[in-house]
Parts: sequence; C-alpha cells; structure tokens
Amino acid sequence: MKRLSAPTRVALLGGAVDLVTPDEVLDFAAARIAAAEPAVIANHNLHSLALLKREPRMRALYDVADLIEIDSVPLVWWGQLLGRPLSRAHRCTYLDWKDAFWARASAGGWRVFYLGAAPGVAELAAEKLRAAWPGVVIGTRDGYFDMTPGSAGNEAVLAQIEAFGADVVFVGMGMPRQELWIAQNRARLTRGVLFPVGGAFDYEAGVQAAAPRWLGRLGLEWLYRFARDPGRLFERYFVEPWTLAGAAAEDVAAAVLGVPATRRRPVVVRPAAAVAERAGPVGPRAAL
Repeated sequence: MKRLSAPTRVALLGGAVDLVTPDEVLDFAAARIAAAEPAVIANHNLHSLALLKREPRMRALYDVADLIEIDSVPLVWWGQLLGRPLSRAHRCTYLDWKDAFWARASAGGWRVFYLGAAPGVAELAAEKLRAAWPGVVIGTRDGYFDMTPGSAGNEAVLAQIEAFGADVVFVGMGMPRQELWIAQNRARLTRGVLFPVGGAFDYEAGVQAAAPRWLGRLGLEWLYRFARDPGRLFERYFVEPWTLAGAAAEDVAAAVLGVPATRRRPVVVRPAAAVAERAGPVGPRAAL
C-alpha cells in the first residue's frame, strides 16, 4: 500500500473529520488522479452527523473514506470551543473550492462525471463549465434511477461511468442517498476520486442560488438558504441540531477529562476489494 499523507483526524459530535484545507484536498485528489488510483473524499456537517443517527448505513461511507472534509463553519467553531486544533482554513465545501478545482481540471484535462440533479440540469451546468474552463471533459447522468444494488438502472449508471473513464465522480443526490450510493458502488468502479457534492450542479446551472461567499465565511450560509426555503429547511436548522445534544455532551466530557480526540492517520491506497470488505453489505433502498 502506498502512503500518501497523514492528516490529523478529529472526533466531533459522534463522527470524525480530517484537518485538511481545500488546497490539501485538491492536492490529494490530483495525486490519485495522476496515479489512476481510486479514492473517496467524504464530508461532514451538522446535517450529516444528525443523519448518522437515523440512517446508520451512512457510516459505511465514512468507514472507507480516504479523507473526510469539514463542510461546516459551526462544526469548526464547536471544535475550537473544545480546544481542538481547528481553524477556518479547515472548512472545505464545493462552493469554496470549485474555482480552484475547475482550474486544475482544465489544466490537467481531467474527465469529470456528475451523477445527480434533475433531468437536464447537469447537462446545462456542464455546458456552462465547458465554456468557462476549456479542456475539461464532463459527462453527466441525472439522479433519477433505481439505485438498488443489481438493478438495471444502477448497472447502467455504473457502466456509463466506467465507459467514460472518469478521473473524478461528483455524486449530487442529496444526503443520505448520495452517501449510500457511494458506499454501495465504490468497489464496482476501477478508478476515479468520488466526492458527495449535494446540489453542486444546481448552483452551476443557475437553478438554485448560492449564498454569497462572505456569508459562508461568516458561518451564515444556512441563514441564506433558510430564508429562501423555510418550509423545507426549518426542521434541519432548528430542530435537527438538538438531536446531537448527547454527542455534544460526550465531546465536552472528553475535553474536560483530557481524553485525546485527535490522531495522526496515514492515508493509503486500498484495492477495490479491500474497500468492499470494509464497507460491508449495504441493503437495497431505491429512494430515500
């Protein structure tokens, strides 16, 4: 196995995140692409941590992820409050690193496949991205298919990605569907760095408005999103975080008792078979 880096992994709110910056994430992805080696780069925010309690099968993704980004300024704040070695530089989210990503993809001629969004949306986003970043090769498939393992729809998606020869696979089907799909299918793909990216191409296509990045830096992106869609997001932002109270209490107790919450962890290249063994079986569920 090839040792690539050794990020610090921090336990927070019942999950774990790696202390990596956006540039370090992209450096890692570029190294895997150059070596034609597969990888999974997951992310955590308060929503994903709460979902782990309701959908424990999501944990299969985090168990095999090579890197786990922090996609949440409030999560950074919480770690800092506990005295963990976090900073704003460790916040990684698609909207913050997308320009740096597409610049690298354009220069390197990366083949990027986007799986997700409604029919037509990803194609529109791809057209705009190709115009902005010449040299990028983009393939797309909407997220409306039966993701049950072994189904005709899922097999067709896997065949399309493999035939495309993706260097990067963005999976944007919302939590927890995208995490379950990656956990179920990662071992079926022989190459490509996989990222769960939610509505990334909705933003690129212009069908969903992105918060100004200064709001993201202030940790107020959630407020912008809530103001635009209060009916759908009220529970996520005002009810769901309370389900993490028990995990928060455990974090505080660990900090008071001086229990180590960080560890250096080598990132290694694992054969696809090893990834499948670690992920274990993930039961069929076509839609969530």
